[in-house]
Amino acid sequence: MSVLLEFAMFPTSENCRDGSSVSKQVSKIIDAIDKSGVAYKLTPMGTVVETDTIREALDIIELAYEQVSECDRVYSSLKFDIRKGTQNRLVTKIESIEKNLGKKVKT
Repeated sequence: MSVLLEFAMFPTSENCRDGSSVSKQVSKIIDAIDKSGVAYKLTPMGTVVETDTIREALDIIELAYEQVSECDRVYSSLKFDIRKGTQNRLVTKIESIEKNLGKKVKT
């Protein structure tokens, strides 16, 4: 099974912001995901991870929150795409589009 999870998580409280920037806090989340060994892709609007189970995906959310848990308020949005019998969809979904286009896409 392949569980793709696209999520965004960032603090909204003043105690964890540098002016209007939250990149310092988001960087902590990305570092923790990177160290976890889970396949992921950072985008300008969020992060996509791929796991074998829903539980593993939810564990990543918990890990991410632990990185910003000192903040008074944290916003997060999550989207799942769960598909049985597949793997490596972080790569293969893009390859499928490129095949249909006949060219590489910008990532």
